[in-house]
Amino acid sequence: MTATATTPTNTPNQWPAFVAVYRLLLRSVATPGRLIAIGALAAVSIFTAVVVHISNPYDSLGAATGYANANLSTLVPVAVLVFGAATLGDLADDGSLVYLWLRPVPARVHVLAAWAATVTICIPIVGAPVILATALIEPDSSLLAGTVVGGLVAISAYSALFVMGGIRFRRALPWGLVYILIWEGFVASAGQTAAKLAIRSYIRSILAEYTGQSIKLAEFTLASGILVPLGVTVVALAYASRRLARTDIA
Repeated sequence: MTATATTPTNTPNQWPAFVAVYRLLLRSVATPGRLIAIGALAAVSIFTAVVVHISNPYDSLGAATGYANANLSTLVPVAVLVFGAATLGDLADDGSLVYLWLRPVPARVHVLAAWAATVTICIPIVGAPVILATALIEPDSSLLAGTVVGGLVAISAYSALFVMGGIRFRRALPWGLVYILIWEGFVASAGQTAAKLAIRSYIRSILAEYTGQSIKLAEFTLASGILVPLGVTVVALAYASRRLARTDIA
């Protein structure tokens, strides 16, 4: 059974369809296994924050900034990858994505619902624990503001990027890990040109601008740190919608 996604010529109110797809994807991707695995990582991260708090009594701001930076650069994108790549990627891999096309709605409705479901899951399961643990180390208002803004921007951008990856690549999880661990972890450190293609560098710039701390790869202004990842969000969702609309769903 094969169906080609097409955009309906007559599109009624798409909100009910969006809500229905959003709820479906939220239930399908938030499996107990994924929630337990990412929840365990968040718990380990909080325990690490306790250790950092005890071990750095004289430079708590620097320690808290380092903690927030490490988690926004690694824990958050990995968690977003686990959920974001699975929203539509799992359905494409097992062939059940065809059933989403029973509703005559544009492909962008499915993509936006996948992005919204990923954001909905990741804010409480990783975003909130990182913010609370950062406050445990150092309840500085500027640091917390930078962590909140950086966390929300990171979750938004990575969610769009990995939802797109789930549509573009089969088995998107290893590709996402290559991007996070190899490109952002190593290649982006080679120079400013490579850093421009790493979301991590913009999130670090947000933290550095709010806290005044020196952070590696934090080479951009606060405006760039916020606007560029949000631009990536829009472009990734637009590309994912176009790609899904032109894909044969088997």
